[in-house]
Amino acid sequence: MKKIAKIDEIPRNGSKLVMINNKPIALFNLEGRIIAWDNRCPHRGASLADSHISEDIIQCKFHLWEFDTHSECSVANPAIKIKSYPIELKDGYVLLDEKITSDL
Repeated sequence: MKKIAKIDEIPRNGSKLVMINNKPIALFNLEGRIIAWDNRCPHRGASLADSHISEDIIQCKFHLWEFDTHSECSVANPAIKIKSYPIELKDGYVLLDEKITSDL
């Protein structure tokens, strides 16, 4: 597992953008639940790290597309899904599997 960020660097109900092998990954802190998503909105490729976060919804600021944080699917069209990455939280850090990071 590779350390990719400190948990306390991700504001509560906010996000942090990290670069892994030149690939942008958005980390979100949803009331203490941390998730890692591909930073690109599938609609037009806008950054998701700048999104509006409301309970279990992340809303892209570009065209206001909304995504459910549990299913990773678009609220309007569940066939559209965000790429997510499995993470672990340990000793104050967000960890991502090194095999996954080498594939990015």
